[in-house]
Amino acid sequence: MVFTLRGSSYKTRGIAFYCILVFIILVGTHVVLSTTHEQYGRMTSISRIAPWTRPVSWANGPDETRKVPPTTINQIEDHRPQEWHHPQLGQENATFVILARNYEYKDLAQTLRQLETRFNHKYHYPYTFLSDEPFSEEFKEWTSLAVSSKVQYGLIPREQWDPPSNINLTLADELGRKLQANGAIYGDRIPYKNMCRFNSGYFFRHELVQKYRYYWRVEPSVNFFCDLNFDPFTYMREHDKTYSFTISLKEFENTIPTLWNTTKEFMAEYPELIARDNAMAFLSNDGGDTYNLCHFWSNFEIADMEFWRSETYMKWFNFLDMKGGFYYERWGDAPVHSIAAALLLPRSRIHFFNEIGYKHSPFEHCPQGDVHEKGRCSCKQEHNFDNDWYSCTARFHSLFSLF
Repeated sequence: MVFTLRGSSYKTRGIAFYCILVFIILVGTHVVLSTTHEQYGRMTSISRIAPWTRPVSWANGPDETRKVPPTTINQIEDHRPQEWHHPQLGQENATFVILARNYEYKDLAQTLRQLETRFNHKYHYPYTFLSDEPFSEEFKEWTSLAVSSKVQYGLIPREQWDPPSNINLTLADELGRKLQANGAIYGDRIPYKNMCRFNSGYFFRHELVQKYRYYWRVEPSVNFFCDLNFDPFTYMREHDKTYSFTISLKEFENTIPTLWNTTKEFMAEYPELIARDNAMAFLSNDGGDTYNLCHFWSNFEIADMEFWRSETYMKWFNFLDMKGGFYYERWGDAPVHSIAAALLLPRSRIHFFNEIGYKHSPFEHCPQGDVHEKGRCSCKQEHNFDNDWYSCTARFHSLFSLF
């Protein structure tokens, strides 16, 4: 019995020795490959493995295809070449533009997965992320893993973000507190006003965006409900559309008390810039004397940036900027874009994308009938905001029936 135990002991030691030897060989091979083959090192690095071990919060629902980020790994582009993204299949010079903060990475990743599942997995249009502060590695890791295509991350220059020199910040702060006290949401928030001004006059001039013609604006925590079986960028080009939307509604009047009077001043000074077949009837119930507060909700928009970059639009933006209303009041980019599109473009160049089911809480556009079925939409048709009293979409449709 003793001999048998000793024999077993010798045999066990021999097996252990060979296991340790194999382990040492494997580790040594990994070290050699990591140091001599850059691509192998990147693919097996801890930074690539770590995100998969983190808890991931993905909302349950029909648009959720995975509980973890997708298996396709994208090399993050932060002013350096990408190697792991899919080549663009869409035919247009277009990008998704996303203004976001570092803490929004989880909500944004969920939105991006829906957008990929419903549309971009077939086209691989690139993503452009912008912020006034450097993006964290965590933000870049989560967002790059959520998409199938090229990504780039841009820092907004201070001269495009901060209040201009003609703004009296002491006065802006005083008036902002009064706005907030009177119920004007974000009325005292300078960072929010910076964002509105940037979206109104600068995002299309950012160095990472300038090379593109079309953009699709995306925000964190929004939902895309329907399969999109065509390319909206191509639709815009082929049908000579400049601006498009999915939701329209009335603006809070206390955020823009002097915007319409400023608009009338602009029209009087530059009558030649007002389009002959414009959409004034969308903005005003009395031929332009007063503003009915209707605007396109710009947290979703697909548009041709050649319009924003045009001399016509820049005259409009610069006129508003000199008035100071972005800071002395709280002029949002939604009414600024909407008034410009309605007055400076022929109405035929504004398009409503009925097929794109979309929600930015608390409002949503849910396609009806055959469009809902064809798009395999996950929204409830009875939740459609289009016919709500606060919506302006029915007015937009009636505008075309008048002519």
